[in-house]
Amino acid sequence: MLIGENILLALNGLRANKMRSLLTMLGIIIGIASVIAIMTLGDSISSSVTESMSSMGANNVTIGVSQKSSTEETTASGMTFSMGPRFTQMSEDDYISEEMLDDLQERYADSIQGFSLEESVGNGTAQSGSSTANISAIGVNADNLKNADLTLLAGRTLTSQDQDEAKKVILVSDLLVEKLFNGDNLSAVGQKLDVLFNNRYYSYTIVGVYEYEESTFSSSSSEDTVTTMYLPLQTALDQTHNRNGYSQLTILTKAGVSATDFCTTIETYMNNRYYKDNDSFEISAMSMESIVESMTSMLSTVSLAIAAIAGISLLVGGIGVMNIMLVSITERTREIGTRKALGATNGSIRLQFIMEAIVLCIVGGIIGIILGMAIATVATNMMGYAVSPSVTGIVLSVSFSIFIGVFFGYYPANKAAKLNPIEALRYE
Repeated sequence: MLIGENILLALNGLRANKMRSLLTMLGIIIGIASVIAIMTLGDSISSSVTESMSSMGANNVTIGVSQKSSTEETTASGMTFSMGPRFTQMSEDDYISEEMLDDLQERYADSIQGFSLEESVGNGTAQSGSSTANISAIGVNADNLKNADLTLLAGRTLTSQDQDEAKKVILVSDLLVEKLFNGDNLSAVGQKLDVLFNNRYYSYTIVGVYEYEESTFSSSSSEDTVTTMYLPLQTALDQTHNRNGYSQLTILTKAGVSATDFCTTIETYMNNRYYKDNDSFEISAMSMESIVESMTSMLSTVSLAIAAIAGISLLVGGIGVMNIMLVSITERTREIGTRKALGATNGSIRLQFIMEAIVLCIVGGIIGIILGMAIATVATNMMGYAVSPSVTGIVLSVSFSIFIGVFFGYYPANKAAKLNPIEALRYE
């Protein structure tokens, strides 16, 4: 018989025994649905996290001053052993200075686009009349503000004149304006705003309002949300009395530069050039690109591991397929004997029952894929992520369904092919 005729015969068999076929496919359906749901959910979370972190600047390099991981000590007896980091207060010489940044800009001019500098003033409470809002004040330079990619809703951004003259001007979020100025962005521009830091009030002038975008990882309510207040870098340095330099900054790399490789280059150069003789501190570098790669790899590994565990139910489903095929062969012994008496070869009998097992598994696999996608869609929507169908999971599921059909269908099919036609015709 042709393969097409075998498929039609198998489908007719499914329709004739609907309940038995459904119960047989149940293991396949559950297994496939579990694998698809887990892999789709994993891919969706991975895609959302990767997109969110990439928007923060995946190709940028963050460098910072950190305690040296260990120091070697030699005892009086001459033995050398390592100790943990010494928590030493940073001195003026330990900070990253403007001279170091100028050196980096000149040495790596082909790779460095600029430096994103910031100075944290701290968390405070902005107040207008009887209304208050929680803020986090950060002093930024022009490159930092550009890298933040804020959407300006009213007013203007911070200018070079604001930076040079250390003006007490700020950019605030529309969420703060909603709390303190009834959501009127235009009227908020030009208003004085008092902010309480450590029991001391500072007064600033609002020059611009930007659109607040909630972080993917945020879980606080709108009432408790802390929004960022941007002010000129020099204003922040004056307020914090910081004259030493920077403990951390971000290097904005040019297009085509591998942030991961540049991390190693910068870290090696600065430690050899400036921190070689520093006993307590060194420069450490990291890139969002390497973090994204590590997180994506970790999420993929976890998803595959859980999917593999869920896939065990497929083996149970395969055993169910083998069991029902053996029962089917017993029930159709006379049919097999008749076909063989009419000239059917062992190969055609074997192919017929293998095709029935494959069709049974494929139909179960299709139902499982639909069910798995439905479960994954509901789960990702409830978690607030965008659904990202796992193409790999779907292809693997279909392929595995066919494999199960062949593997678990071969033994019953081979048993049917080897039946003696005379004994089969005598079977009652």
